[in-house]
Amino acid sequence: MKVHGTCHCGAIAYEAEVDPARVTVCHCRDCQVLSGAAFRASVPAAVEDFRLLRGAPKPYVKTAESGNRRAQVFCGDCGSPLYSADAEGAKTYTMRIGPLAERDALSPRRQIWCEAALAWTRDLLPLPKIEKQS
Repeated sequence: MKVHGTCHCGAIAYEAEVDPARVTVCHCRDCQVLSGAAFRASVPAAVEDFRLLRGAPKPYVKTAESGNRRAQVFCGDCGSPLYSADAEGAKTYTMRIGPLAERDALSPRRQIWCEAALAWTRDLLPLPKIEKQS
């Protein structure tokens, strides 16, 4: 499936080919902190299937609990998270779902790091819903 993404301010634009069956929700603490949310949804794209159309994303390299060094790539202007990748010799970009135009078609197929999931994330469906803020 071909996807297209832009950061919030529009400085960065990109496209990639992804497999929708590989969409994952991660509940690890790093994903919670780096996304500013309870979890992060992403889909991998092979480096050769990713094309930067506009801008120059900024990387931040962090060391994971496993010891792996991962580049967290975002827009240096608006801060939108775009993808992560191995800091050296990346073969895939783990693209964030939020900036993708096709995000509604990319339903998660699995969850990882569930031991770190916030307990309240299991009970969101019955909450009152407001369609739009005024």
